[in-house]
Amino acid sequence: MVARKSDAEWQGDLRSGKGRMSLGSGAFSGSYSFPSRFESGEGTNPEELIAAAHAGCFSMALAHALSTAGHAPERIHTTATVQLEQQGAGFAITRIRLETEARVPGLDAAAFQEQARGAKDNCPVSKALAGTTIELDAKLL
Repeated sequence: MVARKSDAEWQGDLRSGKGRMSLGSGAFSGSYSFPSRFESGEGTNPEELIAAAHAGCFSMALAHALSTAGHAPERIHTTATVQLEQQGAGFAITRIRLETEARVPGLDAAAFQEQARGAKDNCPVSKALAGTTIELDAKLL
């Protein structure tokens, strides 16, 4: 099966240090820091990359489920929000919210909701993040 790689390098201490993350494919490379992760500073952060991975995985899983059921989607747009919160002396990802809108000709709302729930439960990224509460808000356009 396929294995994917990305890498990160951090220099310095937690608060004043800085880092860089790169996707193995070369499609993205970005800086990150304490302010970009825990405040509103410039740069990316691990949670933002998790959100992108989850939104992409869910959208593909939903497209596959809908197509397999005979309802090929015209468009699926998903936003994933990853919530990072302080817990005790550390931090934890406590919740992920998937918000998706899809245009699927000929599909009723109840069938769409069923397919969306199945995609949320079965996309590989959802499975990897199963220790976190994953919420879904799915709208059929």
